[in-house]
Amino acid sequence: MQPTDYIWMDGKLVPWEQATVHVLAHALHYGTSVFEGIRAYNTKRGPAVLALQDHTRRLFNSAKMMRMEIPYTEDEINNAILETLRANNLKSAYIRPLVFRGMNKLGVDGRGCPVQVAIATIEWGRYLGEEAIEQGVDVGVSSWRRMAPGTLMAMGKIGGQYVNSQLVAMEAHDRGFAEGIALDIYGYVSEGSGENLFLVFDGVVYTPPTGNSILMGITRKLVMQLLADLNIPVKEQVISREMLYIADELFFTGTAAEVTPIRSVDGIPVGSGRRGPITEKVQREFFGITSGEIEDRHGWLTYVYEEAPAS
Repeated sequence: MQPTDYIWMDGKLVPWEQATVHVLAHALHYGTSVFEGIRAYNTKRGPAVLALQDHTRRLFNSAKMMRMEIPYTEDEINNAILETLRANNLKSAYIRPLVFRGMNKLGVDGRGCPVQVAIATIEWGRYLGEEAIEQGVDVGVSSWRRMAPGTLMAMGKIGGQYVNSQLVAMEAHDRGFAEGIALDIYGYVSEGSGENLFLVFDGVVYTPPTGNSILMGITRKLVMQLLADLNIPVKEQVISREMLYIADELFFTGTAAEVTPIRSVDGIPVGSGRRGPITEKVQREFFGITSGEIEDRHGWLTYVYEEAPAS
């Protein structure tokens, strides 16, 4: 990770090396943080943030789940994100807003600890590798299950519960895979350690429903809009493990992963073992919009050097 000049922290820009927290911060001990992953793309019209308001709203929703009151409005966070990008003179970037409980007391219930906010912007390439966008990745089904309903809140991006994602990712890497796919407690396909999943079979695209312990991914939502634009049918329904082995195509979506093909599962080739035609069509639209080559017909982009959006 390459340092940038500034991080926005608790209402102001501070030098990178001064963006620190106390070792007794509640979040460090108990995982009481919520966060977002957002991308800015260098478009033909200048740098732009993808789905800014959607991400900010989800950040506030995650905080609400954790009973954390963010001491800023959504507009103020949106503007702080744009301000931080400008201060670091970044055109293409990964943006990490983080809301966490600071230091006041120990004990499991962190209410009473201050709610702090930080926004970092860094240069970051392809999450699963530059070649993965075209060639695809090899994945394995994890022995670790996603959180059961009623245990944790899968719809929120909550720091502590990403231990589950770490277990999925570490096991996959130890087995020689680029990523893992977790099943839910009932044995149905859930998602990757940090990505939603889409499956193509007989011309229809399937994706697990939100009840399958998945994050309500924002890139997932955008891709579903693109599939509708392309008149490709998409269904939210439970997916059995064996469907992964006979799918015509599989692909991941996510802010970090963007739209990444999956070429094999547990060593079994997906379709022809190459990126499929529907995946390629979705990629063409997605990267066309985020580069400015295709019209932003859904209003996904917020331009860094133009006025911030209203909530």
